[in-house]
Amino acid sequence: MECYFCGKEVPKGKGTIYSKKDGTTYLFCSGKCRKNVLKLKRVGKNINWTIYCHAKKKMVSKKKKGAKA
Repeated sequence: MECYFCGKEVPKGKGTIYSKKDGTTYLFCSGKCRKNVLKLKRVGKNINWTIYCHAKKKMVSKKKKGAKA
């Protein structure tokens, strides 16, 4: 399974699961990811060190290359 915030693979039996009152559950690989979501209200795709941000940058660069050709 993947971390909700950074997208890193979390091995079975590791990490932290957070459940909200409405029934949604989040899996976090570390306390750093948990704090960024719950306490600091950040979005993973806007933070440079996450996998989601790198994927977003690759998509943007592919679009730019396609437009030039």
